Amino acid sequence: MTKRSDRVLYYGDNLDVMRLHIEDESVDLIYLDPPFNSKATYNILFESKDGSAAPAQIKAFDDTWHWDMVAAEQFHDVMAGGGRVADALHAFETLLGRNDMLAYLTMMAPRLVEMRRVLKTTGSIYLHCDPTASHYLKVLMDAVFGAKHYLNEIIWSYSLGGVGKRWFGRKHDVIFFYSKSKKYSFYPERVRIPRSDEVLRRIETGSEKATRSKGKDKLPLDVWEIQALNAMSKERLGYPTQKPLELLERVVAASSNEGDVVMDPFCGCGTAIVAAEKLKRKWIGIDITHLAIGLMRHRLHDQFGKDIDLTVTGEPTSTQGATELAKHDKYQFQWWALGKVGARPSKEDQKKGADGGIDGRLYFDDDGQTTKQVVISVKGGKNVGVGMVRDLAWTAQSNKAEIGVLISIAPPTKPMRTEATKAGFYETPWGKYPRIQLLTVEDLFAGKNIEYPGHGTHNVTHRKAPKIDKAKAQKGIWD
Repeated sequence: MTKRSDRVLYYGDNLDVMRLHIEDESVDLIYLDPPFNSKATYNILFESKDGSAAPAQIKAFDDTWHWDMVAAEQFHDVMAGGGRVADALHAFETLLGRNDMLAYLTMMAPRLVEMRRVLKTTGSIYLHCDPTASHYLKVLMDAVFGAKHYLNEIIWSYSLGGVGKRWFGRKHDVIFFYSKSKKYSFYPERVRIPRSDEVLRRIETGSEKATRSKGKDKLPLDVWEIQALNAMSKERLGYPTQKPLELLERVVAASSNEGDVVMDPFCGCGTAIVAAEKLKRKWIGIDITHLAIGLMRHRLHDQFGKDIDLTVTGEPTSTQGATELAKHDKYQFQWWALGKVGARPSKEDQKKGADGGIDGRLYFDDDGQTTKQVVISVKGGKNVGVGMVRDLAWTAQSNKAEIGVLISIAPPTKPMRTEATKAGFYETPWGKYPRIQLLTVEDLFAGKNIEYPGHGTHNVTHRKAPKIDKAKAQKGIWD
């Protein structure tokens, strides 16, 4: 185990991270929203697999677990360990057969065991899922934490989106609330919610008796009516599984104290981490994609300021480390490099083999009228050549981008630099910027960045979370 700071983001498989870095009984509260393909039909989820498929690693926004050789090996490992968890998986295999649903449960089992290990005796865990797999996950949670430590099945109810014509509208998620022991921290009075105007009117006129008191708020029940984020929400950052901050603030406030440690082992865009920081908790965030880690870092800096003291573990810290990452997984390398310059792939750019020479983009507004773009190509190979610069120039022109950037591990050749110079400059009242720019990974580690108008002030690549008012924060007031 390694000693960690109060705020740390880990890149990597959360099973490995917990085993290597998180000490026994060191976490007060765990929230997790494990990725799962809720849009797949039951026919696909329960289709029998023989395990011969190539091993699959979770990629950004690919929220599917697959039955393959990795899942089969993990299943064997859990079964070899015996105990209630193995009994549960054996029952699932008998009921379901070997398919993607069993793979999901198999991968979750050892992770939940590790979560129980790192949870303090007074700690609790909230597992967020949808009704597709909730009934199986509850059995698994009973096996890991014990049925006697089950506290609530919380229904998160929302109304966003369309309604089906062949069934009642599916407008809720499930959150299982378990404790590690009977001595768990719980403060529901901190998350009292306003009564509706109609209920208040009836109370005031005496037609309805208020429970406990005639106050304007009430303790929450196990159905939480919190609106999901729509496409125009100020909170939305472009991450498809993003949850509303109000939901996570309720979890964190009700089940932890200031200074406690909150952990999200599937933290995605980091809403649980933001809630923990906002409510003055320590935190641990883990994700398996560099895209998510980069997004979280930008979100935390946007909302709490550049001086927030956080540590990122698992990222390359040298050119050699970046080279190894590129050899192991070129897409993770691309996402890491884009994160270093504050860029991110668009949905189209995330599709393998369909980027048209573009791995990521930056957007800026230098005239207050038109959003302009920088297109970025990332190369992780040993060899680079002048053809890459010509291709980039053509790609930038065809996409009507003002600037094109090539990020590479290998240093650019003299002909490449000469070709880049031929592209000239993008000129603005504030200065001129090379239309084609060549950066190396070594440049990124040295702090060099892309040159473009408004850098640091008008970058509109990331939809920014609202900045925290520090004066209000000191008084415990939140907008």
